[in-house]
Amino acid sequence: MNLIDTVNDVDARHLTKGTVISASGVSKEFDSGTTAVLDVDLDIADGDFVAIVGPSGCGKSTLLRMAAGLEAPTAGSIALSTDSVGVIFQEPTLLGWRSVQANVELCAELARLPKSQRRSRAAVAIDAVGLGGFEKQLPRMLSGGMKMRVSLARMLAKEPAVMLLDEPFGALDEMTRLEMQNELLRLYTARRFTALFITHSMSEAVFLANRVVVMSPRPGRIAADIRIDFAYPREPELRYDPRFTAHVAAISETLRGTE
Repeated sequence: MNLIDTVNDVDARHLTKGTVISASGVSKEFDSGTTAVLDVDLDIADGDFVAIVGPSGCGKSTLLRMAAGLEAPTAGSIALSTDSVGVIFQEPTLLGWRSVQANVELCAELARLPKSQRRSRAAVAIDAVGLGGFEKQLPRMLSGGMKMRVSLARMLAKEPAVMLLDEPFGALDEMTRLEMQNELLRLYTARRFTALFITHSMSEAVFLANRVVVMSPRPGRIAADIRIDFAYPREPELRYDPRFTAHVAAISETLRGTE
């Protein structure tokens, strides 16, 4: 399967009404004998933005890849109520010989949408991520943050109901990372897709999500599921609110307790 903003191939199963992603007793053991995830139960409702944090190697990305249909659980099941899913990874995975416009159109092109529809969707997505005027540029002409915006636009052009994001801002410098957080939050507020977001950053998780799931060290289990009670839209200044700091501190304390 091509690892660029792909469509989920997992069949929808019987889910509780309003639940979009449901993991039940999910475990994953690799051929090496390493158990990455153990007995995970997780339900994500329509419109939820769920961030998963945890130590390196705890199975965060493995769980997302199973939701995306890129890995199969060795026990339990993971189901989605829709096949309208986009996946974005830490690396933008742009095609260097294609322009910004052509890269954003790629998934719609693979889905064999009419050219006029591909172009109109791409135009809306490019404008949404603030790249108007860069349509003809090649990836080598763009900064790291701009490349990630192209990757995000490519996913938005698919108009997915569910977004699975695996540390998409992890390789960016701090300022660019904050800008991309603001951009993603603006898009979520406008479109209210369902999101599963993997990150190592506790502050990023609190700023973006309405639920933060904390995983234990490998084999990864869910140690806590913390509700983040800030209303949307969220302004950048929220990061300086004492309540924000308290949430980050609570997550940090939970992570220390899993060691």
